[in-house]
Amino acid sequence: MRYDTRRSVCILFAIVRGSLDTLSDILSLLRPSEFMFRGLEAAEPWSLQFPATDGIRCYSLLSGQCWLVVDAIPAPIRLECGDCVLLTKNQAFRMTSDPALRSTDALSLFSEAQAGGVAICNGGGDLAGVGGYFKFADHHAGLLLNLLPAVVHISDASDKAALRASVELMMQELRAPKPGGYLVARHLAHLMLVFALRLHLTTSEHGSVGWLCALGDKQMAAVINAIHEEPAKAWTLQSLAQLACMSRSTFASRFKQVVGTPPMEYLVRWRMLLAGDRLRYSGNSIATIAASLGYESESAFRTAFKRVMGCSPRQYHLGSMQSDTTNNARLTASQHANR
Repeated sequence: MRYDTRRSVCILFAIVRGSLDTLSDILSLLRPSEFMFRGLEAAEPWSLQFPATDGIRCYSLLSGQCWLVVDAIPAPIRLECGDCVLLTKNQAFRMTSDPALRSTDALSLFSEAQAGGVAICNGGGDLAGVGGYFKFADHHAGLLLNLLPAVVHISDASDKAALRASVELMMQELRAPKPGGYLVARHLAHLMLVFALRLHLTTSEHGSVGWLCALGDKQMAAVINAIHEEPAKAWTLQSLAQLACMSRSTFASRFKQVVGTPPMEYLVRWRMLLAGDRLRYSGNSIATIAASLGYESESAFRTAFKRVMGCSPRQYHLGSMQSDTTNNARLTASQHANR
C-alpha cells in the first residue's frame, strides 16, 4: 500500500494531539469510590504479606529500598527511594527487605494506624513509604483494569515529584481532616492514578502490552485515538489499517500484539464502556445511547452490550442504581470511621 506524505503528517499530528486526550477519556470512566492510604516505617529485617483485592494498589517509597514479590511474576522487583508502583490485578504480593524472609500479615500491622497515619514495623528507621488502594464504583472498571499491565513500576526520575507531592497531600488530608477534606482526598486519589499512569506511558519499555502501552506506539496510538474521537463511526478493519498505514493482516496482528485484544473487539469494548457510563449517569434512553454509538438497531446494541458487559442494558442500569445506594451508605460510614 502507498500513502502520501500529507497523510503521514496528519497521523503524527493526531498522535501528539490525541494520546493524552485518549488517556483522559479512559481514566474519566474510572471513578474512585473507596480509597485508603497509610504510611509505613520499617527496620530490617521485615516482610509483609498483602492479600489479593479488587481495585488498584499504589505504593511510593520515600526513603530506603525494598523488594516487591508478586505471585504472578517470577522475579522480585527492586524498589529504590522515590520509586512508585501500581498493582492493577487481583493478586497477592509481598513487600520485604529480603525475599527469603517469612512474611507477617500486612493488614494486621496497618490496622493499628488510623487513616493517614503511619504503621511502625520493628521500630522503623531503614525505610519509609506510603501505600494504599483505590476501589471503583463502576461495574465496568474491571474491563479497563484487565487491559493494564499487572505491575506498573515507575522508576524514572522525571516528573515523579508531582506524584510524590500528591501522595504527601493525600496523607495530610487523611491525617488531619478539615471541612471538605474527604472530597479533596478523593480527587487526590484520582490525580495520583492519572500521574502514575501518565508517567508509565512515557517511560514504559518496548514490548509491554495493554492499551496504556499502546498509546506510546505511533501507529497503534493513531488508531486508538481515532476510535476514541469518533466511537460511533462505522469503522472497519480496512479503515483502521489505513490509519496505521498497514495492510489489514499486518495491522490486525500488530494491534493484538501491542494492545492485547483484536482491533474490532477493542472498538466494541470501548463503545460498551461508554454505553455503561451513559446508562449510569446520562439519563438517556437505551435507544438514544445505542444511536449515539453508531448502532442503527437497538437489538444489535443490546446483543453487543450483553456479550461484553455480561448483562442487558436494563439490568446494568438497575444494578448501577442499587450499587450507588450501597456505595453512598458505605462512603458515609467510611467518612465517620476515618474521622
